[in-house]
Order: sequence, then structure tokens, then C-alpha cells
Amino acid sequence: QKNFNWMPLLSLLLERLVIAASSIQTVTLIPGDGIGPEISTAVMKIFEAAKAPIQWEERNVTAIKGPGGRWMIPPEAKESMNKNKIGLKGPLKTPIAAGHPSMNLLLRKTFDLYANVRPCVSIEGFKTPYTDVDLVTIRENTEGEYSGIEHLIVDGVVQSIKLITEEASRRIAEYAFEYARNNQRTSVTAVHKANIMRMSDGLFLRKCREVAENYKDVKFTEMYLDTVCLNMVQDPSHFDVLVMPNLYGDILSDLCAGLIGGLGVTPSGNIGANGVAIFESVHGTAPDIAGKDLANPTALLLSAVMMLRHMGLHGHAKKIETACFDTIRDEKVLTKDLGGNAKCSEFTADICRRVQDMD
Repeated sequence: QKNFNWMPLLSLLLERLVIAASSIQTVTLIPGDGIGPEISTAVMKIFEAAKAPIQWEERNVTAIKGPGGRWMIPPEAKESMNKNKIGLKGPLKTPIAAGHPSMNLLLRKTFDLYANVRPCVSIEGFKTPYTDVDLVTIRENTEGEYSGIEHLIVDGVVQSIKLITEEASRRIAEYAFEYARNNQRTSVTAVHKANIMRMSDGLFLRKCREVAENYKDVKFTEMYLDTVCLNMVQDPSHFDVLVMPNLYGDILSDLCAGLIGGLGVTPSGNIGANGVAIFESVHGTAPDIAGKDLANPTALLLSAVMMLRHMGLHGHAKKIETACFDTIRDEKVLTKDLGGNAKCSEFTADICRRVQDMD
């Protein structure tokens, strides 16, 4: 009407738009190399179909040489991660060059990503020798044999230092028990070889025992690495959350991924200090199929689902995860590594359709 005061209505509308805009969170996207850009695009399409309140800030992390010749990630990538705190990363290649660092290792050191978390859960419809895997490996991510302390003693003799500290051991143990408690897990197993490396693994185990005293609601066990491997392939259902030093975690997390079908279906997250977290697919760059629309985006997608849960967006996470698992269980539109002949874009489109059907 002519004398109607539109200002209160416009003010309310503006307020709601501001609230909606403020609820959108920015995530640093590192597409990666090889098939990385393809599977990153697939994840973005599925997030758009699910109306996930995420906007992407794409950055490149190819290492550059900084002052003094030290390798570093580009400043704009570091600034983006420090600002957004959350990142999603595709596979990265490490150039073959003398002195060039592993890109994944450089990211871990740059952002103090001290905990690598890999849930391994059997996927219905993707047949493996095991049907009841449901465990989580939590790997200390900053020290151990991967500290990079190596030197030549004399010709033909190299020494590599395994660094274990009280602070890092306590920190990863506390993370493992908190994870178990917050995710309704019942037990934590410390994986070690303290019978042989009495000082280094002994320190790690001692810190796990001390932390366990503060979590009486979570069962604590300790087991030698070789015994864990033996028992794992016999019956993985005996395990729940496992926490371990760096090298053991690198090996055991891949073994566990093999139980559910490989790295192509295994999500991964790296949790750091100061609230920084980077979620990633841990498979390779697959340059032989890059650009051919043949890649499987499942690992990166499930890592993105982990990311959503980390951000508290449980509804969107469940919707996307359910659509992904339903697509695999249906067995009609699967990429080649999952047992089908579908292209990456077709697999992605089917997940998008299922997500939209849930609305």
C-alpha cells in the first residue's frame, strides 16, 4: 500500500541475509596434482548439490625456496590456511630433485599437524575379504623416524635418529582418548615396540599409560606392533582406536586401508595446533589416468565428510556420506577401481542426484 512502511521488512530481510552469509565457512582447497583437480571438482559439485554452507578458496602449495634457501609453501597458501583454519587437499607429487622435500611432510611441519586420523570402515557393496572393519588409526605425525635427522658416519654407514619426545607423545595420546570419548568408541590400543626400543618407545608408552589414567571410561590396552599386524589380518573387529608413533602409523594405517579395499576409499584427516586441520586423500596422483575422467573421488569425498563433521556440520556430512555409500551399494554406477565402468563424472552425478533426492 501507498503508506506502508517497508523499512522494518527490509531491515529484517537484510538481517537474515547477513546471518545466512555469516554461516558460510571458507575452506582452503588444495586440488593437488594428477587426478587431484578432477576429484576436487567432483567434491565441489557434490557439496553444491548438498547445499553445504562452504565456499572454497583455491590455493597452490608447490614448494618454493625462501630466504636462506629453505623450502617453504607459497605465502598465499600459508596465509589462507592460517585464516581459514580448515583445508581440503588432493594428492600431491614431490618433484624428483636433490633436496626437494616431501610436500605432505612440509605441510605437516608448516602447520604442526600432529595427529593423522584415518577411519577404516567396511563399505557395503564393495567386497573385500573382511566385512566388519570399523576402526580408527591415530598416528603421531611430527617426529619419530620421520624427523629427518640422518647423517653419514663413515662411507657405507648411515645413521638415522628416531626422535620421541614427552610433549608429542602426551599430545597424541590425549588426542586419541578424546577422540574415543567424543565418538562413542570404547577402547584405545597403544601400538609400540618398547620391548626393543626401551627408551624411545618406552617414553611413548609411558605417556599413553599416564593419559589413560584420566580416561577411566575408555578401555586401554597396549600391544606390540608385530602382534597388532598379526591379529589385524586375522580379525580386525578386535580393534577400535589405535594410537602409535609416526612410522608405525604410516605402515599400519595403509594395512588397515587394505582391509576395506584400499586407499581409494579411505578418508584421512590431519589435526594441528591452533585449530588448523587439513583433510586429504592419501592415494597417489595417478598420472596415467589424469584428465581422462576415470578417477574415483571417494577417498577425497569421505575426507571432506570428515571435514564437515570436524566443523560441526553433521547433517550435511551424513547426507553426503549416505549418498556415496548408497551409490556404491547399488553397484550400478561405479568407477573402474570399484568394479564398474562408470566415469568420474557419472559417479559424481549419481551421488549428486541421491543427495538432491533427500531434500
